[in-house]
This record gives sequence, C-alpha cells and structure tokens, in this order.
Amino acid sequence: MRINARAAMSMSAVVMSAVALTACGGSGDDAAEPVAEVPSLSGKDTAVALDAGFVKALETLKLTPGTVGDAKIKGGSAVFPITSGEVTYYKPGTRSPYVTGDILHDGSGLSLTGGDTTVELTDFNIDPANSRLFGDVAVNGKSAAKDVMIFKLNGSTLKPLQTGPNDTAILEGATVHVSKVAAGLLNDTFKTDAVKPGLLVGVAKITINTK
Repeated sequence: MRINARAAMSMSAVVMSAVALTACGGSGDDAAEPVAEVPSLSGKDTAVALDAGFVKALETLKLTPGTVGDAKIKGGSAVFPITSGEVTYYKPGTRSPYVTGDILHDGSGLSLTGGDTTVELTDFNIDPANSRLFGDVAVNGKSAAKDVMIFKLNGSTLKPLQTGPNDTAILEGATVHVSKVAAGLLNDTFKTDAVKPGLLVGVAKITINTK
C-alpha cells in the first residue's frame, strides 16, 4: 500500500495551518526580534510522555509498541534523538507563529506490531510553525509512505521556553495527536476502524542544545 502523501493531506494541511496560527501565537508583528535562535541543531531529543488512553487503545487493538534505531521507551515516554535542523523562538504574542523551524530525527522512530504485521513510523520532522510532524511509514519492512503527516500538534498548551542544564533549552507542553492520514493507514493495515483521527498520543518535551 502506498500513499501520495502531499496529495492525501492537502486539505488537512490548509486546515492545520489555520489552527496553528491560533495555537502558536497571536496577531503580532512578523518583524519581531527572536528571543532565541539556533540555526544548526546539534543534538538532544524529543520525548513524548505517552498518554494512558493511547496505551490502553494499543492494548485493546493488541498492538505492541516498540522503537526503531536509536529511539527508546523509558519512564513512560518515547524518546527520539534530534539529529539536525534549526529553530527560532519569539516571545508569545509578538509574532504568529512564535516557534518556527524544522527539527529532524533521522534514523529513529516508533513501531507498532500486531500479529505478523509491523508498522514503523520513522525519520520524524517536526514543523513547529504549522503544528505538524512528518515522517516515513513502512509495513513489514516495505515503504508505504514518504514524508507524510503522521501526527498533528496542539501548541495551545505549550509552556514558555525554559532554560535547561548544560546549555540546553526546553520546549514542553504541546500535545501530540494521530493525524487523519496516519489513522487511515493504521486502520487499513491492521484491519480495524478503531484508530480515530485526533487520538491523543501524549505530551511532547523538546530539548535542544543551544551551543
């Protein structure tokens, strides 16, 4: 099964762009000066604290979560190393959207296994300006989709930028939800209709090196 990713999500992308503008900022000045800017990301990770409802849904569907590559599941969170990208952060209300850039996680991902079928969601790319997370999808080792919107993000719950230890910055609080495209793909693959678009996966915590 293959999906024309861009075509399949064209309508949802328009809707999500409108949502992102209200979720991630106000009607501020696009000429506002950034509070923080990292033009070349050099590591750290994105951790998603898995929601109890999502874990229960996987149990009901008899799906076992796992990791791909350098990803880990620890302490109730799925953790994906950041490999590259760039990010710029503005004071909320001075610019819309107030977080821009691309945050890449090449070589890692999440797997879901049911019976003799395994779906791998890998090579995540977070687009914070438009509240979307793209990635590649494979079924039993064969490519099913490239650069598809797997998850959508709700930035309305995002906390202000925090300073972390060892020259790091932390963006925490955005909720992660299954996209319409991903829900359809998972339902088709596992022969169910139980995966609903908008299903809450968890809460994201992005930690980046600032030097």
